[in-house]
Amino acid sequence: MSEYSKSFFSLQSWKQRLVFWLGAVIIGLLISTMTLLSEWASEFYRTVSLAYPWFNFVVAPFGLALTAWITFRFFPGSQGSGIPQVKTALELSHTMEERSKLVSFRIAIGKTFLPIMGLLSGASVGFGGPATHVGASLMASLGRAFKFPAHYMEKGLLLAGSAAGFAAMFSAPLGGIMFAIEEMGRTLEERIGTLVLTAIIFSGVTTYSILNHTIYFTDNQLSLPWGYGWLAIPLCGISGGLLGGIFSKIIVSGQNHIKKRGYPIVRVAFICGCVIALLGYLSQGESFGTGYQLARNILLEQATVDPLFPIYKMLATIATFFSGIPSGIFVPSIATGAGLGANLANWFPIAPTSVIILLSVTAYFAGMLQSPLTSFVVVLEMTHSHDLSIPLMAAAFWASGTSKLINPQPLYRALCTAYQVHNNNVSPDNAKQTKK
Repeated sequence: MSEYSKSFFSLQSWKQRLVFWLGAVIIGLLISTMTLLSEWASEFYRTVSLAYPWFNFVVAPFGLALTAWITFRFFPGSQGSGIPQVKTALELSHTMEERSKLVSFRIAIGKTFLPIMGLLSGASVGFGGPATHVGASLMASLGRAFKFPAHYMEKGLLLAGSAAGFAAMFSAPLGGIMFAIEEMGRTLEERIGTLVLTAIIFSGVTTYSILNHTIYFTDNQLSLPWGYGWLAIPLCGISGGLLGGIFSKIIVSGQNHIKKRGYPIVRVAFICGCVIALLGYLSQGESFGTGYQLARNILLEQATVDPLFPIYKMLATIATFFSGIPSGIFVPSIATGAGLGANLANWFPIAPTSVIILLSVTAYFAGMLQSPLTSFVVVLEMTHSHDLSIPLMAAAFWASGTSKLINPQPLYRALCTAYQVHNNNVSPDNAKQTKK
């Protein structure tokens, strides 16, 4: 009997497969719950803040400060997007104790409900990063519980969990695969690769059965015939790349500054809450929340937005990130890119509005992450705009190249470097300051 046959019929191998699949289903359930709660929380806060303007200037600062205090006091390691933590756990040699500071069941719990608290405080919260962190943390916890071999603990479980969480969040299985390869920077072995793929499929089926959609926005049968309209590709690519690169530069520089100065995290979160409240007031509430519904309405040309909306949303996302609460940047970046696209379509009507918006979303995504393949595939799967495959891909590469002129190091790579120092030196100090 061949080694493959022995492995296939091995009781231990089937136990490991079942754990992977069970973990993927649990991840799908959690991501579905987070998605439903996030939209309710966003709409609730926006409705109340518009009805009672004073509410925003009270709840946002104190709510973000409280959320940040809970994060660093009870769930250290869950702050921010979570992707730098998963990347660090994947790429560097850690003992089990050290890795548990980056991915653990405790962190998965905090990462599930703390972003909702952020939304109920008016923050511009995304769930792509938290979904990735929750997925990796749950898989790692299952691996420890079922005593998986070290080989799986170091690679397969974390990679499968993070990719499954990402794919479930965006209903984008191919995007999850590209994310695992391009953003997480790992080479998939045949055996682990199969388990990663099945985990993505199981989590995707679970979210589909609950949310009943495989398309994140809408089924857009859009096309861009060869001709004058193709000038929109470099236009959107360069514009999105510039804005995405500026966003990344501010995020990295700002985090380094906060870490270097050692500001108390609760004070920083309070100030960030004041900024978010002001931006929400200026934008008539459009900068609050995930931005998903507004981005969808912009894409369907059912909403007229303030030309300054992309700036408001980008600044609100930056303030949310600096507050230290668990939150991602993926979904808010889609709203920012959609607002940018609406502006470009209005100023330069050289192609259909929806096409320019999709090109801009892809470009801003790619400019922010400098992961062009992931950006292109995720947007393609979210909208099923297959006829735009080449234009979207071209815009993503234009944007990624442009972004590198502003921020040479990719965002999550830079955040990983900062996080390693942050994890060892800054968090304990901040934790002491918050206790005082």
